[in-house]
Amino acid sequence: MSYSPKRVVVWGTGVVGKMVIAEIVKSPAFELVGVGVSNPDKVGKDAGEICGIDATGVIATDSVEDLVALKPDALVHYGPTAQYADENIRVMTAFLRAGIDVTSTAMTPWVWPAMKQNPPNWIDPITEACEEGGSSCFTTGIDPGFANDLFPLTLMGLCGEVKSVRASELLDYTDYEGDYEDEMGIGRPPEFSPLLEIPDILIMAWGATVPMIAHAAGIELDDITTTWEKWVTPEDRKTAKGVVRAGDVAAIRFTINGVFQGREVITLEHVNRIGLDAAPEWPAGSADDVYRVDIDGSPSISQETAFRFSDGSGRAPAVAGCLATGLRALNAVPAVNDLPPGWVTALDLPLIPGVGTIR
Repeated sequence: MSYSPKRVVVWGTGVVGKMVIAEIVKSPAFELVGVGVSNPDKVGKDAGEICGIDATGVIATDSVEDLVALKPDALVHYGPTAQYADENIRVMTAFLRAGIDVTSTAMTPWVWPAMKQNPPNWIDPITEACEEGGSSCFTTGIDPGFANDLFPLTLMGLCGEVKSVRASELLDYTDYEGDYEDEMGIGRPPEFSPLLEIPDILIMAWGATVPMIAHAAGIELDDITTTWEKWVTPEDRKTAKGVVRAGDVAAIRFTINGVFQGREVITLEHVNRIGLDAAPEWPAGSADDVYRVDIDGSPSISQETAFRFSDGSGRAPAVAGCLATGLRALNAVPAVNDLPPGWVTALDLPLIPGVGTIR
């Protein structure tokens, strides 16, 4: 089958961006026409060199203007977290004002832009840029993202009644090299107060899909609450980033709960551990490192999803989840191109089957 490949610019060559670029160059459905970087050491290098693959002929640049001038079908944006909101907005609005659609994994509160915790200075510039350029902006992730919007919402569509729905991330962080110390408090003393333990910050950073699910189900929540628990390790635990010392936090469990008519009906749960034997009394999947959905309803439904590499690379399941996150944003490009201008959420997208993945 022949494809008319979508011409894409990728911004960001961290863990996710590098893996996605390696997939793009093999895909008949996409053409890599530009790569944007913020690290000056990467400017002028071939994207293949940055990503550890053969030369691509695409040279990395930090010039947003040069990348916009390529007139791609979309910017696929793997920028930093919402901690760097101003920089993310600067890059994305430049493309949107030029009429170029954006799909991104950076600003996870934008998974549901209508969430009241999103500050206006995060929302208004994107809204205005989409209006000016007649373009669309879609943000996704894994959690928050498809593991707790696409997965539970799809399963809820198989029910006559849903008494409650819970979407859980159950991961071992031993081999994970992402940030978790200051954000989650893993590796810190138990008296340390991590950023995400603050309810308002936790809801804004991780809770966007709670009001999304409520909206999709046709209800208005009375409240959104949170819980936070810590587990202290009695012995040292080795990780990819060093050692979590005895007496420090080696597992955390938190929930974000949508309350309706006095009961918790929508729950997002995280259990993140250093070692599968950490916090043994807390929930775990039937396999290591899973995303789980549990619906109490008619019928009740349980689903576990695991992400793995079977290429012999030995890369961790958490890294496989990062790749899936990046590819959700990439594979959504054709559908986002077909949608009217403005904000796009998981509720606006059709089925994304992954054109060109079977070859």
